[in-house]
Amino acid sequence: MTKFNQSRRRFLTQSGVGLVTLTTLPRLADAMESMRMGGGMGMGMHSGSGEIAYPKLSPNKANPLFHPDVELDLVCKPAEISILKGAPTRVLRYQATLIKGPVGTVVDIPHSYLGSIIRLQKGQKVRVNFHNGLSQASVVHWHGLHVPQMMDGHPQYAIDSGETWVYEFEVMNRANMNIYHPHPHGATAKQVYLGLAGALIVNDEEEAALELPSGEYEIPLVIQDKQFDSENQLTYSPSMHQRMAGMTGEKILVNGQANFHLDVASRAYRLRVMNGSTSRIYKMAWDDGMPMTVIGVDGGLLEQPETRPYVMLAPGERLDVWADFSGRNEGTQLALKSLAFSGVLPKMGMNHGGLAVGSEYPICTIKVTRKVSDNHKLPTNLSKMPRYRIDETANPNNPLPIGISESPMSMLLNGRAYEFNNPLPTERVKMGSVQLLEIFHAHGEMNKRGGGMGGMGGMSMSMAHPIHLHGQQFEIMSRSISGDTTDYDTVSEGFIDSGLKDTVLVMPMERVKIIKPFHDFKGLFLYHCHNLEHEDMGMMREFSVE
Repeated sequence: MTKFNQSRRRFLTQSGVGLVTLTTLPRLADAMESMRMGGGMGMGMHSGSGEIAYPKLSPNKANPLFHPDVELDLVCKPAEISILKGAPTRVLRYQATLIKGPVGTVVDIPHSYLGSIIRLQKGQKVRVNFHNGLSQASVVHWHGLHVPQMMDGHPQYAIDSGETWVYEFEVMNRANMNIYHPHPHGATAKQVYLGLAGALIVNDEEEAALELPSGEYEIPLVIQDKQFDSENQLTYSPSMHQRMAGMTGEKILVNGQANFHLDVASRAYRLRVMNGSTSRIYKMAWDDGMPMTVIGVDGGLLEQPETRPYVMLAPGERLDVWADFSGRNEGTQLALKSLAFSGVLPKMGMNHGGLAVGSEYPICTIKVTRKVSDNHKLPTNLSKMPRYRIDETANPNNPLPIGISESPMSMLLNGRAYEFNNPLPTERVKMGSVQLLEIFHAHGEMNKRGGGMGGMGGMSMSMAHPIHLHGQQFEIMSRSISGDTTDYDTVSEGFIDSGLKDTVLVMPMERVKIIKPFHDFKGLFLYHCHNLEHEDMGMMREFSVE
């Protein structure tokens, strides 16, 4: 069992943060697998779009007129680390080194392959010198940050082995937890799966005034699932079945460690939870029935805390959880679990054995080892959020569509696979506008709203998709579901829709309306499924902000 020991506590104090199958239509899937083995669709099977020919660009250099408050070097490179008992595991890893900035800006997670935690303040100007130490191209996406196109990690800016790209941006976000991870087209899932991911936390004055639990009482929990071979090596060679459903592993890791255990005091903690899996969806709950108290989501603090029996967490989403262990006796143990649910994968043979998606299993264990008298009181009011009404959008009666369609041959958005710089009319957006969007399953909605939607798979292939939009975060305005709600009822109480989001889980036959601003920056900003196998298959499009 992995213990949260004194070395971790020192790390928390220093950093100011604790850190914590598809077998549907089997004959068609088998035919796809034969096509893949024969090279019929090329690497990543980009849904018929083939390899993307990006123009070769010179790596971005430091701007002498940009004067950073924070500068750091960020290297991605192969490494070895002990995860399971026995031989060390070969991984890919981000390593950050602070060149200029406050102490605690960059802190490594002890005994983990995950990237260094980067902590920034709203308003800081930041320079990151990204060095590619891999044998293949890569690029860094600052998932959740509002930054210019050239700094957003668009795959056209991927650099080759040995090259350096300089990112420069001002932190415009309110306080929240973000992710940095690779985004090269066709290779994102594998690079993330092998270890390339890290947390980037933004703080601001509004959050500081609340005096929320901090230091060793603020614990980020990065949840991932991995598959290991008999020699403790990560295995990532998904079959076509696994690409369609998403690659899942049999071992749950937290903060890069197996059988994660956390020792706590009898007081309140702030748990900063991130789903770092490539495709697995979690239904998080306490095993003793204690409600889940959520104080924030992707885009930062909610206006008021929300309490639920469980909360859903899809790939790319984050949760800010208030966990109060006060009143518990020393020696009390509990577990954070993923509860059983259904409906996120197609009905027929949805799993390939092992740790099934939608089954019940533990994520980590917690034990009260210290009795203390000090505690934090949960604030009644947390933050003030920018809000828009539908009648304030540029298109209140004509939402921009994001139509999801699946078939055994492809995963599409608005009826199209990914194309570089070839937006549909509905994907051209005026800079400075605020837009109403609707995300929905487009089966049977052929050639609607400028997009040639639909998909040959229809309902038999329908599954849940975490849709991520680059750029500014959005508000969820409504959810509606058609047809039988039996599966939906197993997850519906777990959606926290009152905060700002950049990733939203859309269930089969569900329609979700969101309001998203497109302020400050022109250029191409991606939107895609954050099931990373789907993204690599071409389930990604671009908004051209003009």
